[in-house]
Amino acid sequence: MLDKTPPTHQERLQRNGHLKGYGSPPSKEPELPEAGEASCAAFGYLRGIRDQAAAVEFRFRDGNSTWLPYNWLGTWKYNPSEGLLLKFSGDLVYLVLIRGSNLDRPLNEGSINLTHAGLQRHRVLWVREMTEEEIRQVGEQGPTIDSITVAEFESHAELREWVNKHAPAFSR
Repeated sequence: MLDKTPPTHQERLQRNGHLKGYGSPPSKEPELPEAGEASCAAFGYLRGIRDQAAAVEFRFRDGNSTWLPYNWLGTWKYNPSEGLLLKFSGDLVYLVLIRGSNLDRPLNEGSINLTHAGLQRHRVLWVREMTEEEIRQVGEQGPTIDSITVAEFESHAELREWVNKHAPAFSR
């Protein structure tokens, strides 16, 4: 007579290499950063690493705003001495010229900046022009936005002319 009790279902699963882990409770997934919104003086963004915005809002000092959908965002160029030039193509072509300083500097927590972890990953909700006082307060510690210019074009010739006049560092 055998005094050993038959193996449990869990034990049988553990003995079969290809079934290992099926009988045990699922492992806890690594925690992701808390979802929600956060901001600095220059821009607001989604905190969740996998969160994405549908559009970005450009806020002007005069209280007006322009929203452009991320699915229209095409090429963009960054030149630290000139700013950031974004091209949105939809019913028309829109160029957004953002001038400021430290546009690629990570915020205090180090996980987000305007360029790479922000706009590139569609996490930026809004970008705003800052007042001179706000720019002074931020100083060299973070990104600042001096001006935002949005221009729309029906032809490539108009676009080239505008870039040559307003942002020559970005023309070829």
